[in-house]
Amino acid sequence: MRFTAFLLCGNWHEAEDVMQSAFLKLYLAGPKLADRSGLEPYLRQIVVRTFLAERRKVRWRREKLTDAPPEGLSSVVAAEDRLVVWQALTAVPARQRAVLVLRFWHDLSVEDTAAALKCSTGTVKSQSSKGLDALRRRLGPEFDHLRLEV
Repeated sequence: MRFTAFLLCGNWHEAEDVMQSAFLKLYLAGPKLADRSGLEPYLRQIVVRTFLAERRKVRWRREKLTDAPPEGLSSVVAAEDRLVVWQALTAVPARQRAVLVLRFWHDLSVEDTAAALKCSTGTVKSQSSKGLDALRRRLGPEFDHLRLEV
């Protein structure tokens, strides 16, 4: 879940804050949870909603986030590609980013993503399309080999 929060936030520190808030919400909801078998999807839903709620409040914050210090050079090209894609993902609007992470990182179906975000399947499809278009524009033609089709 921490990595999911990182994919959504694009920043480890903010991801840890989202996770801390999500775990607090899960703890407070604990006595109400009768069936603990679906805890992971429930926590994922809390993480995504917490992230989206924080994004709505971002204009009221006084702190300004800056880029993380540069990572060390990696000898593996695939790792470099992942870092570039993750960085480009931070430029995608929050709602589209949430859809992309749930659909393509967690490999959820359109219906499961719609249920997690409490929206229609059409919204998931349109947000996926718009998010992938934004990623493609951000990454440029040199990343055509990573193309994902909706």
